[in-house]
Amino acid sequence: MNGTKAIVSGHSRGLGAAIAGELLERGIPVLGLARRGNAGLAAQHGDTLAEVAIDLADSAALAAWLAGGALGDWLADAERVLLVNNAGTLQPMGPLSLQEVDAVARAVAANVAAPLMLAAAFAQAGTGAIGTEAAGKVRDRRVLHISSGAARKPYAGWSVYCATKAALDHHARAVQVDATPGLRICALAPGVVDTAMQGEIRASTLERFPLRDRFAEMQASGGLVAPAECAMHLVDFLLDEDFGHEPVADLRDLMQ
Repeated sequence: MNGTKAIVSGHSRGLGAAIAGELLERGIPVLGLARRGNAGLAAQHGDTLAEVAIDLADSAALAAWLAGGALGDWLADAERVLLVNNAGTLQPMGPLSLQEVDAVARAVAANVAAPLMLAAAFAQAGTGAIGTEAAGKVRDRRVLHISSGAARKPYAGWSVYCATKAALDHHARAVQVDATPGLRICALAPGVVDTAMQGEIRASTLERFPLRDRFAEMQASGGLVAPAECAMHLVDFLLDEDFGHEPVADLRDLMQ
């Protein structure tokens, strides 16, 4: 797909790895942002995958990297650019009395600050405000926040996760109201995907997550979606002409 490039946060494992892999299989170069690289994708796709080792919960480190202009350089020769804000954390789980304060700060940084910072820099790179080589070339910019059903329904033990995902939903709504020419955005709940996050849920205590057994039963009965299948449908949606028509969506509804 000529003229298209993508940025995927949290591409080293789970759904992020599956999304990056799906984009690469379709011939779309990917810039992956994560604390660790993805050796498997790098070996399979070579220079089509670029990687930056960065802790997205470290807002100062992310701001410094964005200020260096690497994002604009990556997007310089593209006419359509995609940002998939996938990285995030489920921790801390539990009621307020059990939440570690530093874990709350890291969750807000990773789940909210990082995707909002990346989205702002991404939009500026597309208009020439960051990276002069990108000016005037980008015609179609798409931001996809990986949200959750937890953004729209409260769960006991997930107050931080619910709040941070709800922030992404409302960010997408407000950005759509801005009506920036050439920029589309959507916060998409992908459904219940069989990733390491589900393992965290099943390993938690009932004190921290009262619905633990329900999620364990879902996994045992084959009710979790494989990351590769989810990624295929998600990328179909991201590349579709209707992307961004609604600022908040659920992938399960789109697949019906």
